[in-house]
Amino acid sequence: MGHIGLTPQSVHQLGGYRVQGKTAPEARRLLDDALALEEAGAFAVVIESTPGELAGLITRRLSVPTIGIGAGPQCDGQVQVLHDLLGFGSMQPRHAKQYADLNAVVLDALRRYAAEAAGGGFPTSEHTTSIDESALRELGLED
Repeated sequence: MGHIGLTPQSVHQLGGYRVQGKTAPEARRLLDDALALEEAGAFAVVIESTPGELAGLITRRLSVPTIGIGAGPQCDGQVQVLHDLLGFGSMQPRHAKQYADLNAVVLDALRRYAAEAAGGGFPTSEHTTSIDESALRELGLED
């Protein structure tokens, strides 16, 4: 599977997390890259963080499917980062739609756990397994 547009592993070479392909030379490079990936045998191409019109043009030019992430509705399929969908973390990319705010839920759970652990409320006997007293005696290590 090929990948064009914003490639997070190369984000520093691309000038940060910014839309790719907004100028004619950038758009031409992305189209050429997509065609080269298809020619090289890619079974699909991810198009990330590019203008929707450009992603649509690339999709129409390729015979393999395109998967968009921040590339508009004209790609053959869509993908999102799970953390963005579930609301983990503080950064919300423009192209992502948050369907839950699990960050708040997780932070609340961690705070409650830390308070109970520090205060002796966790773990309790309900959360602890036991060993038979005779097995302890066999050890011969009396307290």
